[in-house]
Amino acid sequence: MEYKVKEQISSLVYADICAIAQSDAAWEKMQGATVLITGAGGFIPYYLILSLLDRNDRFASKVRVIGLVRNAKRAEEKFGALLEREDFSLLNQDVCTEIAIPEKADYVIHAASQASAWHFENDPVGTINANLMGTGNVLEYARKAGSKGVLFLSSLKVYGKVQDGSLALKEESVGYLDHTSYRNCYATGKRAAETLCACYHKQHGISVKIARPSYIYGPASMDDDRVWAQFLANVVLGQDILLKSNGAAYRSFCYVSDAASALFKILLEGEDVTPYNIADRNSNVTIRNFARAATEVFPERSLSLIFSNPEDEAEPAASHFSATPEILDSAKLEGLGWKAQVDLKEGIRRSVQVLEEGRL
Repeated sequence: MEYKVKEQISSLVYADICAIAQSDAAWEKMQGATVLITGAGGFIPYYLILSLLDRNDRFASKVRVIGLVRNAKRAEEKFGALLEREDFSLLNQDVCTEIAIPEKADYVIHAASQASAWHFENDPVGTINANLMGTGNVLEYARKAGSKGVLFLSSLKVYGKVQDGSLALKEESVGYLDHTSYRNCYATGKRAAETLCACYHKQHGISVKIARPSYIYGPASMDDDRVWAQFLANVVLGQDILLKSNGAAYRSFCYVSDAASALFKILLEGEDVTPYNIADRNSNVTIRNFARAATEVFPERSLSLIFSNPEDEAEPAASHFSATPEILDSAKLEGLGWKAQVDLKEGIRRSVQVLEEGRL
């Protein structure tokens, strides 16, 4: 029996999968291809994999997907019956060990990474190695396999602290990072990995694309420790959102389906070793305003944004002397023809509804 994506996941999630699978990208390049995706059990890779399988279901793309995962049990629970499909399989290993499989992937998407603040504090070695050793293993596999293209998921954290007076971070922005601090295990690892990608492109001629996602949000899980995910969990639980600071941090956000379509666009149409920021220019908000939006999406629930310290309630004044906020300029990506489709409140609405349904 061939299990269809549409039959195995939430109809709410499937709507997002359809949007990705039908997005404007040079999909013809993937016809009949084999795609290896590291970190396949993660939040964004889940959407990438389902989109490729859905294209097989609806457009006969004949893509074979191999998902590399460190936690096989969790991944098996996540994908369920879809693992019985002939076009999809899991490879259980750590990306920090050599990737030695008989299949030769035409495309490799390297998304394995420890992006949680908990890991930065409790496993900085594992965090930096996923980007240093892991990226090296991915690129070496691609070299030996003769892959057509590699996509590396970098991060906005590579910019460091930029203090040039700019209001947004462009791909050429470079800021300060204390590379002797373990707390920068993630950011420094991503920077070094980008350099490694450039080295393999120069020395071995590998086609490597680089994506720098902003804060990507969506229906991740109820116990995710990222601040936006905690806000979504508050809404699901019918709780007021409590901020322990003034929430003045100004950030770029992007809904997961828009981010996934951007990643395919970059892989298939982007220029080699040319970073592309991924951000929705209409979803640049402060943490407090993200939280406020989350309380406003379902007005019938009468949720409120409250502050631990009364002095934080006042709207913070903008400072022209502080570092450039984590706002990404996505003009280069938009130049490829990509455009975000899901605004902040709609993205929050979809995320909460999926989490409430309890079925990804």
